[in-house]
This record gives sequence, structure tokens and C-alpha cells, in this order.
Amino acid sequence: MSIHEVFMPALSSTMTEGKIVSWVKSPGDKVEKGETVVVVESDKADMDVETFYEGYLAHIIVQAGETASVGAAIAYIAETETEIETAKSSGNASGAAATPASAPTPVAATASVGEPALASQNGSNHREGRLVASPRARKLAKELKVDLTTLKGSGPYGRIVAEDVEALNKGKQPTPTPVTPATPAPTIAPAPPPSQPTAPAPIPAAASAVPGQVVPLTTFQNAVVRNMVASLSVPVFRVGYTITTDGLDKLYKQIKSKGVTMTALLAKAVAVTLQKHPLLNASYSDQGIVYHSDINISVAVAMDDGGLITPVLQNADTVDIYSLSRTWKSLVERARTKQLQPQEYNSGTFTVSNLGMFGVDKFDAILPPGQGSILAIGASRPQVVATPDGLFGVRQQMQVNITSDHRIIYGAHAAAFLQDLAKLIETNPQSLTL
Repeated sequence: MSIHEVFMPALSSTMTEGKIVSWVKSPGDKVEKGETVVVVESDKADMDVETFYEGYLAHIIVQAGETASVGAAIAYIAETETEIETAKSSGNASGAAATPASAPTPVAATASVGEPALASQNGSNHREGRLVASPRARKLAKELKVDLTTLKGSGPYGRIVAEDVEALNKGKQPTPTPVTPATPAPTIAPAPPPSQPTAPAPIPAAASAVPGQVVPLTTFQNAVVRNMVASLSVPVFRVGYTITTDGLDKLYKQIKSKGVTMTALLAKAVAVTLQKHPLLNASYSDQGIVYHSDINISVAVAMDDGGLITPVLQNADTVDIYSLSRTWKSLVERARTKQLQPQEYNSGTFTVSNLGMFGVDKFDAILPPGQGSILAIGASRPQVVATPDGLFGVRQQMQVNITSDHRIIYGAHAAAFLQDLAKLIETNPQSLTL
């Protein structure tokens, strides 16, 4: 006879505490080994947490909406129904902190983090015999008493999403189509000339607050705070450069209809340039300079409910522009629904941040922890410039500013990188499609 504790797992290397989004199981429910019992919000994503034990969810220590430190017990699982009451009394007597000596000694229950469940490519919403549904869909189905096994998912790879549950509850099953995020995916693009004005992407709404009220930071915002404070200990320097984007803009117009995004084009250009400048793709460690084998471009994206996340375009220098664009759209969609895997937002080796879509001319970006450089991209605007033949002309130009770790990267290194990036964008943007 044993009572097992379910602990708050560490979903990322920087996570110190997690927030319970929802309990998939209720006290008294039977749980199988490997079955999801709770959804936890980490620094950047909502993750399914599975148990390695079979039994009954006897007592919930940390309720939905509450937070707990990594490694803290959040629930008890009893192996038999007769132990449920013992587990409940243990949890109540311990003040949701520890099990008293009179109770059976708890055996540490290892909780595994389930990836945001993806079904097979044929659209089935079952994977290896397990139902594949988003945490919100599970919660809504429980509230509306909907049997998820009767649904056909309309989400990516056949995943059941909240809309499917709502549609069934209204008596109508939706046609499976890719889930469209509520907020358009942000695209890093030079601002168009005045003759073709385009409204910037909407600024994510902050949490509603009353003047004078103190609103607690979200989990995402707390993660940003920790990262920014860590950045203060790094000596950095900044270098700016002006890049003419006429050729890049022309290329973008030619291939935009094929699904290519400006974000992918810029990320590709940066990645290809980094091939010639491995030091800019490196990072500092106490042992020395860490030269990364892959070129993974992180792109900063503001979340609707506060905070910042950096989805990563992995191996951006070798992936073709069309695949890179499809990957980016998928990353943004899943970032908006907090379904990214940790490696999809913490494996970057170089970061790109763009406020140009909001009309910002230039800005300085803060260096992310664990990276050597970040590139801030401003808006592309028509400028009157002197041409090589001594005349004047109008060119589309954008300001970029790179922030680098001065412990391993020096001014000449950053300047050489920006020169080569400008040369690629200005004279040979077509090579980005090869």
C-alpha cells in the first residue's frame, strides 16, 4: 500500500515555479500510468503533466489558478480506493505541504511532461490509443459533459480544440480545418511606402486594470523579468547600420503569394550571413566561447496576455525559404495557444527583434541570456540618398542595431557582420530562395 505524491515538474531550465492551468482529473477519478492528470503553465507554454503511477487521484493540494515551486507536491495519488481517505487526511493535516508521520510514507511520483499532443498525419485525434485534445478542450468538455471520443478534431493534425467542443454542444460538428489564431501572426516586414499604407499589427492588450490598482505579473511576464535582470550582468555594446531594402521588397512581392513571409526572409538573411561569422552565433561560458553547431534564429513575439516569447527557426541557414515560412506560421500559431515545446523557444543561438511594423525607426534590444547577439530591426522608409553616379534618388531603407556580448564579440566583429548582411540584402536577395 502506497500513496504517491505528484510534484510540480521543471518544464524548462529557467522555471522556478509553475501555475496550475486546470486539473484534467478530479479527486476520486481513476488514473492510468502515462495519463495526463494536470495542465501546468510554465514560463512560456501550457504543458500536459502525466503520472507514472496507476491508481486514484486522491487529493489535490494546489488548485487551478494557484502556483507552486518546482519540486513541491501538488497532489496525492492513492494506489487503491481504500487509501483515498488516508491521502485526504494526510493532505489536510499537513497544510498541503508534507505528509505526517502517521500516514503511509509517500513514494515520490515522477511526473512526465507530455508534449502538446499531436495526432497522426492522417487526421486521427488518437495517438497510440490516447485521446489527443487541447487542455482547454478537455476542460470545456468536462464542464459541458461532452464525450471527447465522439469528436473529430479540427485542429492541427486532427487535435481536438475548444471550438470542436462548442460546436458539438450547439449541435453542429465543424469541418476539420487548420485552427486560425485569433491574432494575426506578426510579420517582420519593412514598412511600405506612403503610397501603399498598411496598418501595423495590433498591439497585444495588457491585462485590464483600474487606475491605482496593482495587477500581479503573469507567468510570462515574470519569466521576462528574470531574463532581463540576468542580462544586466553582461557587458554589451551596440552598433547601428543602414540597409537599403528595395531588392528585398521586390523579392517579397514576387514570392509572397507562395506563402513566404518577410519574417522568414529576414531570418534567412541573418542565418546565411552568420555562416561567415560564427562568432556572432556563439555564446559566452565560464569555460570559454561556445561555438554552436547549428544556426537557430529566435524571433521575438509579444503575447496577447502579456509577456514575450521567442519561437525558434532551427537551422534557418539550410532550410529553404518556403519550408521556413510554413514553420514560422506554425510556431506563431502554437505560441499564441501556449503549445510550444521548450526546444521550440529556448534553443535559439541568435535573436531578431522587430518593432518596425509599429513604425519605429530604430531601437536598441536587450541581449537575451545565453546568447551572444540580438538584432533590432526598424521600419523601412523612403529616403532621399546620393547615388553612386552623383545624383539623388529615393530608396527604401531600414535601420538595424545589433547588441552583442562584449566579453567575446568586439566592435569590428559586429560591424563586419552588418556589412555582409547589408551586402546580401542589397545586392543578392534572390539567393535567399535557393
